[in-house]
Amino acid sequence: MGKKLCGTNYPLSIAFIVVNEFCERFSYYGMRAVLTLYFVNYLHWDRDLSTAIYHAFTSLCYFTPVLGALIADSWLGKFKTIIYLSIVYVIGHVVKSVGAIPTVGDTSMHIALSMVGLILIAFGTGGIKPCVAAFGGDQFEPEQTRKFFSIFYMAINAGSVLSMIVTPILRGDVKCFGDDCYALAFGVPAVLMVAALVVFISGSGMYKKVPPEGNILMDVCKCIGFAIKNRFRSSKHDVKRKHWLDWAEEKYSKRLIQEIKMVLRVLTLYLPLPMFWALFDQQGSRWTLQATRMNMAMMLNALLILIFVPIFDFIIYPLVGLCRVNITPLRKMACGMIFAAIAFGLAAFVEINVVKSVVEPAGPGESLVQVYNLMEGDLSLSLPVPASDPLKMPISSFQVSGQGLIVLKGLFVHCLCFCFSCIRPSLCSVSKPPNLCYSFISTLPENTSVMTKWWQTFIYLSHIHQLFPGRYPSVKCEAPTGVFSNLDLGLLDFGASYTFILKKEGENIVAARFEDVMANNVNIAWQIPQYVLITVGEVMFSVTGLEFSYSQAPANMKSVLQAGWLLTVAFGNVIVLIVAEGGGLEQWAEFVLFACLLVAVCIIFSIMAYFYTYVDPSQLDKLYQQDAAKGESEDELKMTEKMTKL
Repeated sequence: MGKKLCGTNYPLSIAFIVVNEFCERFSYYGMRAVLTLYFVNYLHWDRDLSTAIYHAFTSLCYFTPVLGALIADSWLGKFKTIIYLSIVYVIGHVVKSVGAIPTVGDTSMHIALSMVGLILIAFGTGGIKPCVAAFGGDQFEPEQTRKFFSIFYMAINAGSVLSMIVTPILRGDVKCFGDDCYALAFGVPAVLMVAALVVFISGSGMYKKVPPEGNILMDVCKCIGFAIKNRFRSSKHDVKRKHWLDWAEEKYSKRLIQEIKMVLRVLTLYLPLPMFWALFDQQGSRWTLQATRMNMAMMLNALLILIFVPIFDFIIYPLVGLCRVNITPLRKMACGMIFAAIAFGLAAFVEINVVKSVVEPAGPGESLVQVYNLMEGDLSLSLPVPASDPLKMPISSFQVSGQGLIVLKGLFVHCLCFCFSCIRPSLCSVSKPPNLCYSFISTLPENTSVMTKWWQTFIYLSHIHQLFPGRYPSVKCEAPTGVFSNLDLGLLDFGASYTFILKKEGENIVAARFEDVMANNVNIAWQIPQYVLITVGEVMFSVTGLEFSYSQAPANMKSVLQAGWLLTVAFGNVIVLIVAEGGGLEQWAEFVLFACLLVAVCIIFSIMAYFYTYVDPSQLDKLYQQDAAKGESEDELKMTEKMTKL
């Protein structure tokens, strides 16, 4: 009997597997937490392209488990597969980190290294996914596997919570090469992946290692092909078979055929499942981008998982059982889909309100223009091209017009800045969260220096800078003629864009403040209900699905079925990829579309689940052992009869 974990009847080896999973998930989710912002802010891709690449990467991460399962079950075994592909994983992280160093080549080099790194990471993380879950399940007795998958899922989300706190801080608060430190934010996950590999190897002597049983996937494919070929070659006079796979009995064992039937029944159930993942994985893309336009940013899902998994395991499910309600795994999964659909309905409601508070940048061939009047009297101005949103004229002294959208028909609009008036494009570019934009216009005919985060010296017009939200009651301002009173800029709020006009009043300089882009007034707390609901959906759908996939798989096909489960995630991300690139819908309408599709899919899945019959793979072993023993007994009896006759 192997060693037990202190205070439990769990094998000690499981501690190494759970710690390994914690570190690996920290590595993966830590990198993914800043990936969309890396695309937008560092590589300067637009939101749709960033979303598309994000989901293409995620999709690849869930296609590659088929390769990992094939290698594990047919060639190397789960243990060696995890080690070798983890090394590929580490190399991918290193390449990705190097690609985020500004001094390494130009933009093309950064993109190339980033893509190579992401592909290696996808093969590494995807290849070990089905192996780690199945390898952990192998350490337990069958009746303990449900608890294992709850612990396993909690380890996943513990790593996710910590990584989503640490890596954004490393990116935003730590500066390197004069900007956000993406190289460090990607480098720390690389170190954690090395730690995951070391921890896993450390427990080598304690693991129960199930040897590979040949190329089982090829046997499955050949058996299915032979059955189909035999079925179509059969004549009317042939004996009818109960199942189309029974046509393979002439060449393949009844046991293999029965195991394939079990796997195919489960895989058929998986057909509607990608739609759930199409919604769920948008937390890292569409929901993250939604949060950047609100007045805070946070990650709730992984934290809520740590709270909800024990609540559901020890409180909600037992209470439901006491009420004599038979809540089967497939019913739990259907309920999870409904919760996810409701979450996206709420996301659409939040999006409608977020859009009201955000000024979208001008499109191609357009420009947003504001006019600042720095004269003592009123000002009227006629632009050489018509504006779709007419500028309000006349403009009073030291006031600003509204924003006008003009179409540039071969006209180059630039900032004309004089000591009496200024025409300049609006500062409505989206700032990096959690920042705001600001700039200064000076009416003084000399260099002026202002100290916010750092000293900036300018004449007439400063550069656009970013700043953290907060009150700035005492900002130093200097001119060559002397030091003047500190400027009171007031409360500078999240997501806003401000222009300050500096003018001299007596012996002091004062700042007139103009809010070019309104602050984001939709609080991040409005996202909490949608995160709560989709997390409830995840607990009921994903944790249950992992356990269901393992429990319904024959012993030699557990990694294959785990890979099939993970493929549903891949196809879900493909759905998002198609919609993001070709849908052309407003974001709130896209959320509603996904919610409606998931409800429709849930209905189909519920009908399929109603007709599904649960199986116990361990009974299959007993049945065929008895048949084998019976066959041997019959052979011995025949041999005895022959000997008697002789």
